[in-house]
Amino acid sequence: MREIAFTPERSQYVYTFGGAEPAMRIKPGTAMRLWSEDAFNFALTSVDHLPSQHIDIRYVNPQTGPFYVDGAEPGDTLALHIVDLTPARSFGASSTIPFFGGLTGTDRTALLQDALPEATWIYEVDTARQTVGFQARFGDFEVSLPLEPMLGTVGLAPGASEVRTSLVPERFGGNMDTPEMKIGTTAYLGVNVEGALFSIGDGHYRQGEGEACGTAVEGAMNSVIIVELIKGSAPLWPRLENDDYWMVVGSSRPMEDSWRIAQLDMVTWFTEMFGLHAMDAYQLLTQTSLAPIANAVDANYSVVVKVAKSLMPGGVAYDGIHHELRQAARQLR
Repeated sequence: MREIAFTPERSQYVYTFGGAEPAMRIKPGTAMRLWSEDAFNFALTSVDHLPSQHIDIRYVNPQTGPFYVDGAEPGDTLALHIVDLTPARSFGASSTIPFFGGLTGTDRTALLQDALPEATWIYEVDTARQTVGFQARFGDFEVSLPLEPMLGTVGLAPGASEVRTSLVPERFGGNMDTPEMKIGTTAYLGVNVEGALFSIGDGHYRQGEGEACGTAVEGAMNSVIIVELIKGSAPLWPRLENDDYWMVVGSSRPMEDSWRIAQLDMVTWFTEMFGLHAMDAYQLLTQTSLAPIANAVDANYSVVVKVAKSLMPGGVAYDGIHHELRQAARQLR
């Protein structure tokens, strides 16, 4: 397996999906060792740093990429398998940002109220114990939490010459902020433009479902990802697979439409995998699916619909490529 390492210079960060020239061309079957900056662009490094004074909104959520995949054409499926995610710094940062988050008024949910208190939390990474340390800013409470790295943003260039901010999740993936985008997951994304042009970023050292205050434990990340190409079979929305679940991510507003999107595409996926009539798949999913909220704070909200493989023995997605990628990953970690 060919391997490529890439660490972007600051001038090479990309803040959109679409509209950017590729950082490099790669071939399917390549393992990539990538470094990505945190969502704050390394602006918050101390509890004394306030977002309103240190963050430049033009330069948040920097992406590493995009990468042109040889042979990828619209209608194909790009498979990205996450082999490893390792914090690239000894600390991560989280914050409350004025009029941003799930429990405050925003520019979309306009309320007659003052902003919630602005603050920054620094989480120290204990590599030996594989934990991140929470320290209260408004009291004396402390607790160590398990390190659970994930990528908040994985996406392709959208179609129709669109250029979308790296803060938004959509059909092309993007800022989905699902904790399911972790080690051992294969993401299936529909290709919209020649070369696919995929990017990653927004590393989280851990995050609860929903990302309630709007920021996870944000941190620079070292990622190892295997890139594969499946000709044809492009899913309409991002599909994920790990050893235990099949998943679809829907992103929209209101949140119930995000759930509907993911539910409908899972119906479609079950008709493909099991040869079911759509109404039978609909009935079966009603009794088996889970629907965790990925994020309730982004420009679109993201909901994951997932089904345990143990409930549906014999199901194989995309000719078993996830299993093949898991086998290949063992050569790299």
